Amino acid sequence: MYKHPLIDRDKITPTAALDYLIEGNQRFTNNISSNKDLLQVANITKDQQHPLAAILSCSDSRTSTELIFDQNLGDIFSVRLAGNIASNKAIGSLEYACQYLGAKVVVVLGHTKCGAVKAACDHFSGGHIGEITSLIKHAVDGEKECREHRHSGNPEFVDRVCELNIALQMVRILHGSEMLLNMLREERIGLVGGMYDLETAMVAFPEQYRWFNLPDALKQVAFDDLMRISAGGVLHAAA
Repeated sequence: MYKHPLIDRDKITPTAALDYLIEGNQRFTNNISSNKDLLQVANITKDQQHPLAAILSCSDSRTSTELIFDQNLGDIFSVRLAGNIASNKAIGSLEYACQYLGAKVVVVLGHTKCGAVKAACDHFSGGHIGEITSLIKHAVDGEKECREHRHSGNPEFVDRVCELNIALQMVRILHGSEMLLNMLREERIGLVGGMYDLETAMVAFPEQYRWFNLPDALKQVAFDDLMRISAGGVLHAAA
């Protein structure tokens, strides 16, 4: 019978929390699920929640984080926005999850073939969609490998921008939240970037996007520099 580890989670480290997610994704890709008594867990968590991770992911209907990481009710504090963008409201939600609910790792989860990224690659800005693509624009500009066919019809270009967008949103989180920056500096949380592959169902967590401590200097980075950061300069130095 599954027992929700509410008390034990106080002792979980940020790196251990990431390991739980990695192990869960391995189960998912092997079509093996942990035994879950959902009704029992619903009863256990009815008066409190203590998620091990806060995940900022895309709203894409194929990217449910609870399923991708084979987690139970109460395991993941899920923040979902098209393009996994770190808007102010998204950042506030992540702050709440870490400061008040005890989440140990913040994950920015992008995915291949992202529709919001495709819209940004095509410079689409109609309706309120422009509020989303404007927060991805620096990742589009920061991609320097593809010299031609820089549009949504080029899957290689799109997926490269998807990865750069993960880095971009990670920096936005730290630049926009002194609370999360301080928690990271004190090693109370980790900030990690992952890419979900729609073809394989696997999540990759590149080493350069696993931050369990960070220099104070990163806080001084201006939004005007985000394009350069996404291209790899500060990110790789700070990892």
